[in-house]
Amino acid sequence: MRLPLLATCLGLLTALPAWAERELVMVEQHGCVWCERWDAEIAPAYPKTEIGAEAPLRRIDLNAPVPVDLTLASPPRLTPTFILIDDGDEIARLEGYPGEDFFWAVIERMLSDAGPVAGSPEKHPR
Repeated sequence: MRLPLLATCLGLLTALPAWAERELVMVEQHGCVWCERWDAEIAPAYPKTEIGAEAPLRRIDLNAPVPVDLTLASPPRLTPTFILIDDGDEIARLEGYPGEDFFWAVIERMLSDAGPVAGSPEKHPR
């Protein structure tokens, strides 16, 4: 009895529309002192902020292949690089870590300029 019910529930979930997602990709590499500084100053708070809720953080290594689900305007060359992704596509980029105050302002501006999330009926409130 439980197996058919579970199968029905899973079938319904897969039939729901998939809303596109926005994320902030951080490109980093081992030994990057600016990445370490970002980790100390921003990383603990980031997922707890409205910005972190709208664009959850995803980390990738500079020396690893770009994940197949991402389409970037160009290969990242510096670390850290922060790439705003919407529905798998790059829509904005910040190269380097300019310090805590400037970082928040730039990311906020990137999100504001990006407009509504692709595939969503309206912009996520911040």
